[in-house]
Amino acid sequence: MRLPDGKSFNVGNRSWQAVLAEQAGALGTGTPAAHQLSEISDFGSNPGGLRMWAYVPPGLPAGSPLVVVLHGCGQNASAYTNGAGWSDLADRYGFGVLAPEQTSQNNPNGCFNWFQPEDTARGRGEAASIKQMIDTMLAIHGFDDRRVFVTGLSAGGAMASVMLATYPEIFAGGAIIAGVPYGAASNLSEALRAMHTPPAWSAREWGDTIRRASLHDGLWPKVSIWHGDADYTVSPSNAEASIDQWADVLGVSRGPAREESAAGYQHRIWLDTHGIPVLEAYLLKGFGHGTPILTGSSPDACGTPGPFFLPAGISSSARIAEFFDLRAPALSRNAVATAGSPPAVSGGILRWFRPPAPACEPATPPEASRGIHLGRTISEALRAAGLLK
Repeated sequence: MRLPDGKSFNVGNRSWQAVLAEQAGALGTGTPAAHQLSEISDFGSNPGGLRMWAYVPPGLPAGSPLVVVLHGCGQNASAYTNGAGWSDLADRYGFGVLAPEQTSQNNPNGCFNWFQPEDTARGRGEAASIKQMIDTMLAIHGFDDRRVFVTGLSAGGAMASVMLATYPEIFAGGAIIAGVPYGAASNLSEALRAMHTPPAWSAREWGDTIRRASLHDGLWPKVSIWHGDADYTVSPSNAEASIDQWADVLGVSRGPAREESAAGYQHRIWLDTHGIPVLEAYLLKGFGHGTPILTGSSPDACGTPGPFFLPAGISSSARIAEFFDLRAPALSRNAVATAGSPPAVSGGILRWFRPPAPACEPATPPEASRGIHLGRTISEALRAAGLLK
């Protein structure tokens, strides 16, 4: 595959091979530098003016999955990738991480511009820049173009919604954490309202905003939605609107096929006509605005506590990785041709299924994490969304 715009590939002033060798050496020492992200400077015309960072575990073979990780406001690519545990999971399960990063020139609070029309349409602005980054990662490392996923927190979660809507053909799945549904706002005043109360649209109207965003006529990505019911920055009503939106697009009933408890939290699952999960939603009682992480001395603990990385007794990243089937082995095209029975088809990809191995198993949610961010002020909410300098 040719690089976007015919540009040569560099990581700063070094070759990609040199960067991989550096990361391999760091892994051998067991130092924190093992999860140092590398910046990629040439990836296309970059109409959105974003920065591109990546982490690829040394020795990762071609045909591995790729996860696009979108940070929240006041964060950067490295802080979110490591804080949410995605770099650890990349080592554990064998996938690459692409981490786009906002710049202060675009947004003084470091938020993706999820409500600006010039950044949220196919082929334009920040959405187009992220698409160019994905094309570059596929070209330089040979990631499986059927197993590309996107996830993000807050403004990053809203931007994940943008990417799933504007480029659905390139994603097998996506996860929206404390985010906003696609099309909820197209200017500042609408964004302010949507964060508190999303538009009162029908499921069909929500679905139409996605269907109008591209000419896609194939299978849609599977979607995981996470929200705390004590989130006073982005109202949990946005999670319900996102469920309406994706249930309509995916053609599933608004009522979930099943509901269960996950570490004491509500977990709803929607199935397609083949009985395969294509939509799920976690509602975390007493949880504020942030990425749920699992802490403790267990080797399965994921993520590092900090601002907007909140201990919850459950790892959103590990659960999302399971939903994306990132633990499952890659299905080769030869296997498709020679298999005695056809594999399952879901979310635009082919895959074999096996029981998931335990990882980051949930513990009882610590009471200390309950009610975080209660009484958040309006100004804090505006800054978190990038709407107030």
